[in-house]
Amino acid sequence: MEGARGQSTAGRPLPAWRGDELAPGWKDAFRAVPRSAFLPDLMWPYDMAERRAVPVVRTQDPVVWRAFADADVPVVTQWDDGEHEGTAPGRLSTSSASMPSVVAAMLGDLQVADGNTVLEVGTGTGWNAALLSHRLGDAHVTTVEVDPGVAATARGTLERAGFRPAVISGDGFAGHPARAPYDRIIATCGVREIPYAWVEQTTPGGVIVAPWGTRFGNADAVVRLEVADGAASGRFTRRVEFMKMRAQRTAVRHGDRVPPEGTDLADPSTTTLTEEDLLGDGSGTVPFVLGLRVPCCLQAAAEKRGDTRPVWFYGLADPSWAVVAFRDGQPASPVWQFGPRRLWDEVESAVHWWRSQDHPTIDRFGLTVTPHGSHVWLDTADRPVAEQCPGRTAPHP
Repeated sequence: MEGARGQSTAGRPLPAWRGDELAPGWKDAFRAVPRSAFLPDLMWPYDMAERRAVPVVRTQDPVVWRAFADADVPVVTQWDDGEHEGTAPGRLSTSSASMPSVVAAMLGDLQVADGNTVLEVGTGTGWNAALLSHRLGDAHVTTVEVDPGVAATARGTLERAGFRPAVISGDGFAGHPARAPYDRIIATCGVREIPYAWVEQTTPGGVIVAPWGTRFGNADAVVRLEVADGAASGRFTRRVEFMKMRAQRTAVRHGDRVPPEGTDLADPSTTTLTEEDLLGDGSGTVPFVLGLRVPCCLQAAAEKRGDTRPVWFYGLADPSWAVVAFRDGQPASPVWQFGPRRLWDEVESAVHWWRSQDHPTIDRFGLTVTPHGSHVWLDTADRPVAEQCPGRTAPHP
């Protein structure tokens, strides 16, 4: 399956996707259902060369639009829950079409078989629902979208493409009990909690696939859970980053937490950890692990100012905060902590824990969901990593 060979807005080649990693049974669907058929005339693909979302309008530059539509890049299709106007990117991306390689990998994790019924949480453009419908048939696919406007647009696009799955406008956190049970459930939005309703609506032996992460940041990982005996359990498969379920977004206003006096009120110290130790090598493993070991905390890395990058930490259940100021070429960095929790001490301890466990990668971690809650574990389900911060109760922006 050929990928894009077009150019980015900076004139550099776009990342191609050949579909070599397609799971058995999906090649025909991806050939028959191109992502381009589900993208709007105005879209904001992520330009890897520019490292930012860029507006592309089909009527103004059809060649660039098509190149991005066929490339292995994520494409934003809505900003600010639909309140955004104009062509410039908005503040918060709130609906998108995922990278084809990620879509293919997650559908592979789902391991569908003929006759399976599937619930998709997060319709978006409708492309994923169309792939499922092509593979399994319209009657076997239910897709839920929280945004009524996005749901209506997706329903129309699906019908024009010849597909008629059940498109439901509603909160996917509750699943969709009216058409349950399902053999498979797949979420295409990032979640901070796997709702037990999904487990209840999945047949015994069924599978749930979802991007899961903590409220520490945007470092998600795909988890593949198998349902049995009233619970769901399984391992994480790969690092991803998805837009978060609206009910589970986390936002903290810096000025509401840190007073004008700032670090004058905090306890000072230093650390020998480096910026790379904390933010990782780009794989997303370290931020993911920090979120597991430092619950109810949000990390925010500020823009670099000269040779200094501040990284902030905000407690989500109390007024605690901390900041470390990494400075180029310095053997130690200053730290300030305020409040009942010593958040930086917890972060530093989490880094040392990760090292002590032989630098475990994403696939060594797993998740178990029961009627009483959920826990993340390392290697085996009887080795819980840490207590988690509730996801459903996350404050809205």
